[in-house]
Amino acid sequence: MQKMNKLTIDDINLQGKRVLVRVDFNVPLNERGNITEESRISAALPTIQKIVKDGGRAILVSHLGRPDGKIVESMRLVPVAKRLSELLGEPVKMAPDCIGPAVEKMVAELKDGEILMLENLRFYNGETDNDPEFAKKLASYGDIFINDAFGTAHRAHASTEGVTHYFKQNAAGYLLQKEIQYLSTVLEEPHRPFVAIIGGAKISGKIDVMANLLNKVNTLLIGGGMMYTFLKAKGLEIGGSLLEPDKVSVAKETMKKAGTKLVLPVDCIIADSVSETAKTQVVPVDKIPVGWKGVDIGPETIRLYYGYIIKAQTIIWNGPMGIFEMAPFAKGTNEIAHAIADATKSGAVSVVGGGDTDAAVTKAGYDGDVTHISTGGGASLEMLEGKVLPGVAALTDK
Repeated sequence: MQKMNKLTIDDINLQGKRVLVRVDFNVPLNERGNITEESRISAALPTIQKIVKDGGRAILVSHLGRPDGKIVESMRLVPVAKRLSELLGEPVKMAPDCIGPAVEKMVAELKDGEILMLENLRFYNGETDNDPEFAKKLASYGDIFINDAFGTAHRAHASTEGVTHYFKQNAAGYLLQKEIQYLSTVLEEPHRPFVAIIGGAKISGKIDVMANLLNKVNTLLIGGGMMYTFLKAKGLEIGGSLLEPDKVSVAKETMKKAGTKLVLPVDCIIADSVSETAKTQVVPVDKIPVGWKGVDIGPETIRLYYGYIIKAQTIIWNGPMGIFEMAPFAKGTNEIAHAIADATKSGAVSVVGGGDTDAAVTKAGYDGDVTHISTGGGASLEMLEGKVLPGVAALTDK
């Protein structure tokens, strides 16, 4: 696996140091304020445990939701601190704010091996504006900075990029390291055949990903709502299926450049409405009737794609194959997850990225059967596009 050329948590003496840690605790909460999915919290545990074990003082900073610079009670990090404390088996102190005298006092009183969580960074616009004064205040709480928030590494915010200007040592935590290593290894040193599966609703968010991957992969399998724009570009009738009219020419151009590397579905599930009780039928992709909507890939496509996936040695998957949130339209996505799990058991390296995709894999019960599930949708997409992430670039070079 590729080595990261940035300073990591293992390169630093943490004993007695105040360690400012950017974590990604942007987890979903229900209306009662309970966490409904906690993988982002679990993913940060190794880094926090290392700081505690080595006698450092962990000062955790994160955002939650989009409060847009205002204090929003339902977006406080209190439930996260409580759950983190349970998972660690250690007390986690909760600050009433992320800057200000009360926070300074709590930081000053923190002892070796203790953990303090600051309140939601996005209660201040200074976070997303990457305001130098806001970054400087945050930085004043630590002697060392560790970024373990892959999910926000593609943003140049105060807590990911701004703070690094005020520290001598800016290092990667275990999660950030793992994410970068997996994604860069599959992109730069893939074992072949290398197969990428790209789905999701729209081409628009994935154009650069497809362009970058087509230079690297042996096969690119297409699914999801975006497939209908490709079918339209081939001159086919797509009924009431999702279409981006302004992307038809892009789809045409992509198919021309890709040649036989790009594989489109041969059949699909169509429905008379997008609902659990819809009438559905399986049709070849060139026989979609007017008034019907494509909602998933069909059984022949599943068989075709399984053949490519099971022979692959490296697999990247980003984006579901259909409207997987609804049971009648989830089969394509579930079967692709199954195929990737089978290929992984046979020795392939599989990386699943993107918020919807990891939710789909987990829902299908295959989250333990793939090599790596990325915790950062936008960040993993930008890496797949071949971009450098600001939060990683800002770390100290080895």
